[in-house]
Amino acid sequence: MTKESLPALDDILKALSNPVRLKILRGLRTPAENFPGQEHPYEWGVCANKIETICGLSQSSVSGHLSILHQAGLVTAKKVGQWIFYQRNEAAIAQFLADLKDNL
Repeated sequence: MTKESLPALDDILKALSNPVRLKILRGLRTPAENFPGQEHPYEWGVCANKIETICGLSQSSVSGHLSILHQAGLVTAKKVGQWIFYQRNEAAIAQFLADLKDNL
């Protein structure tokens, strides 16, 4: 692991330390199953308001959790009009798992 990847590893571990953020990531693994009835294509990701529904938290709390996941690189965000859609960043997750395996 290079020195440049250490902060990212720390950020990811911190992001994964919260059960709400883990729930969001698990839900995004199979979006059509976990966030049914979305009007927009799942290829865009899952709309933030759908994510709020499964979390049972306020919009501001869920936004904070999504921001942490995004900053850690675990999800990507795509703005379409007034909506923001989130998807898992599978490449970053795979890299994190490889770094963890190689360095733990």
